Amino acid sequence: MLCLPLAACGGGSGAAERPKSAPSGASSPAGTPPARSGPDPSVRPLAAPTLPPGPGGAAPVFSHGRRDGAKRVALTFDADMTADQDKRAARGERFDNPQLIATLRRLKAPATVFMTGKWAEQYPDQARSIGRDPLFEVANHSYSHHAFSTPCYGLPAVAPGSARQDVQRASAAFEKAGVERTVPYFRFPGGCYDDAVLREIGPAKVTAVQWDVVSGDAFAKKSGPVADQVLAQVKPGSVVVMHCTHSAAPATEEAIRRIVPELRARGYELVRVSDLIAGG
Repeated sequence: MLCLPLAACGGGSGAAERPKSAPSGASSPAGTPPARSGPDPSVRPLAAPTLPPGPGGAAPVFSHGRRDGAKRVALTFDADMTADQDKRAARGERFDNPQLIATLRRLKAPATVFMTGKWAEQYPDQARSIGRDPLFEVANHSYSHHAFSTPCYGLPAVAPGSARQDVQRASAAFEKAGVERTVPYFRFPGGCYDDAVLREIGPAKVTAVQWDVVSGDAFAKKSGPVADQVLAQVKPGSVVVMHCTHSAAPATEEAIRRIVPELRARGYELVRVSDLIAGG
């Protein structure tokens, strides 16, 4: 049920503020680069920084960059899709948002896209196009957006002991789709995690990426409040969570048309998550 994880990311103060214990692809959209027949060595692999592991080899958690450094902000977009939404996609519901990606390209706005493996399987052409564009980097958002720690907004849970395998299954889906610009970052569905699951996914060598700015774009019908919320919360080093799923976040693209110019007018540089982590 997409509404539940999206509501988690889009309301209140966000899961990043909570304690750790609760803490047939579409054709390439217009305006995207044409798909190449083979890998492009100029964009693969990415040398992306990670944080050192936590106690017992646990995956480290990153929520924002330096507050005392340059005015930099990372826009992130969750491309959510769960295993039970295949039939809805077959009936025409759009879990992608090609217009959003086209707008980011037009504005030359870098971004990190947290993609589920199911999304890459449903939209392989778009996943490949995003993954071959130097403007973007693709990170792991699980295979089918099940909860890694419960309770988590009603999400079904991954099977006990299978968290690491779920992360790896998503990575395999990216590889099969031809996604090239992947980075070793992972975002928990719903933002829910605990110490045990951090230790479980530790061997996957990923940095868990949360956020400190909740956009409120989930199910928003108007773009104004979304833009207002982002612009009111942003600080140097912020990570903004938004969504690349038109059916559940239809106002995001319009909000971005205001957010990006206003951030730049305030002196902010738009960067990817890897740039924030590299900055300390």
